[in-house]
Amino acid sequence: MLLYAWLAGRAEVENAPVEVGPHDSGLHFREVAQEVGIDFVHEPTTVDGLVSAIASQITAVGAAVSVADVNGDGLPDLYAVTSATGGKNALYINRGDGTFDEVAESAGLDDLNNEEDGCCMGSVWADYDSDGLLDVFIYKWGQSQLFRNEGGLVFRDVTESAGLTGWMNASAATWFDYDRDGVLDLYVAGYFSEEHDLWNLETTKIMHDSFEFSRNGGMNRLYRGIGGGELEDVTESMGVGTRRWTYAAVAADFDRDGWPDLYLGNDYGPEELYLNREGQRFELAEDIGLESESKSGMCVALGDVWGKGSPCVYVTNISKRGYLFQGNNLRVSLLESGGPMMQIADGVETDCGWAWGAQFADLDRNGLQDLVVVNGFVSASKERDYWYQMSKIGLANGSVIADAAQWPEFGDRSLSGYERTRVMLNSGRSMPFFSEVGAEVGVTDVYDGRAVAVADLFGTGRLDIIVANQNGPLLVYKNEGQDDFHWISFDLVGQGKNWEAIGAEVELYYGERRQLQVVTTAVGFASQNQRRLYFGVGEDAGPLRATVRWPSGQTQELDGLTVDRVHELEEPE
Repeated sequence: MLLYAWLAGRAEVENAPVEVGPHDSGLHFREVAQEVGIDFVHEPTTVDGLVSAIASQITAVGAAVSVADVNGDGLPDLYAVTSATGGKNALYINRGDGTFDEVAESAGLDDLNNEEDGCCMGSVWADYDSDGLLDVFIYKWGQSQLFRNEGGLVFRDVTESAGLTGWMNASAATWFDYDRDGVLDLYVAGYFSEEHDLWNLETTKIMHDSFEFSRNGGMNRLYRGIGGGELEDVTESMGVGTRRWTYAAVAADFDRDGWPDLYLGNDYGPEELYLNREGQRFELAEDIGLESESKSGMCVALGDVWGKGSPCVYVTNISKRGYLFQGNNLRVSLLESGGPMMQIADGVETDCGWAWGAQFADLDRNGLQDLVVVNGFVSASKERDYWYQMSKIGLANGSVIADAAQWPEFGDRSLSGYERTRVMLNSGRSMPFFSEVGAEVGVTDVYDGRAVAVADLFGTGRLDIIVANQNGPLLVYKNEGQDDFHWISFDLVGQGKNWEAIGAEVELYYGERRQLQVVTTAVGFASQNQRRLYFGVGEDAGPLRATVRWPSGQTQELDGLTVDRVHELEEPE
């Protein structure tokens, strides 16, 4: 009864008027992937015949995309992974003239899917050895791989010498500096337990043991950078070895104590926040509003939709009317004042179907952070779906759920298939309220979206959208919106080894508003955004004021900032 009452109440919310609508946003996107030289299609992996009956469900992830300045020329490049055995990943280098060159083979980053080492699930880029060149960690179901950038667009596998060997069915990873020593650390999240080689199974009992509070997933691991290109496993001593089937991990300072915390989006269970205790240990935050909400967390997007300098997270979940309505979570951190991660989702952002990747971005440059969300699980038959079968297994006990042999055969059925990408504009109300305008602004695809990233690919001062689709093409939506509103962006360069300033924060003040953004690596689901921070400021022509909080703890105040330009900032010595 409570669920139906809540759904009825939502109808009034969804029909309420909003202050910003598609008719006056001036926003428009055009899909240009083929036009700019990007021709990439993801293919899924296969699995052992023991679990072939539900292979469509097990292998429904792997499409991923990262944005990184791979060759150090100041332009954002793209790296996309596929998952099929023998399938080739793609590295697209931005030529600066609106087109891209594919160079993965010559770079040594293409042929990474094989029976011995497993399949690719995503990548995360950072300069782990502090030599001024971006390296890449490619997380996999199997043996993940770390590649060192040798310069000249050549990469060398340094997995073994770095101390990262070991089978792990990883579905997420992020670089950050948890102890603030300037040397980057690596957090890797497991999904299926590491005891399972999904291509050579010894058992069919590989699935989650609960739809609500499962704890039999792969072990998450934290590796501390110790310099000299080496990392050491500190999972046990730091207390972050959860087995919650993690799909996303984002590092940011949620309790505002100056130390980067870890926020996890977990499948088959609640989100988790590990608070960093001055680099000495992590502590699982309790009684902050996460424990009671067991859902299917797919991503963690990081933003500041309130415009109050407080970090917010958007965690996608599953919604299917008549079967399962979990609703997406939009939370603002009140931890600094002793409060919770307060749930404030109240409109269209709660229901995006079977939602996966998401990103906050001021797409129309009006000074408010909008949301883009990609959706859809398995798109196959348009006449037959798997929701009835899914509901049957959902009522079983833990031992039955965990055994793939007990699941009904998937066949050619769809499961929340053919769901469109959502673009939601922020209305600017005191309680964030979004209006969904995807179709009106030209974002109309219905592929099975997984990862989504944002970047100014073409140097226009507008944020473009890149979407990696499961068993589908890599899409590039070029932002061709209006030029009436202003923008400002920041490239931060830190002192010492963490020259990328990963973990730095910029708080921008414009008009009566302010907005917080954080320099991160991984964010969303299987994705990485451009490191440069972009702010829309609407009609405010400046000059503007900002506060920069560097990872070292140093704070810098800036005045007289000019709009419509990129500001390159170096941390004061």
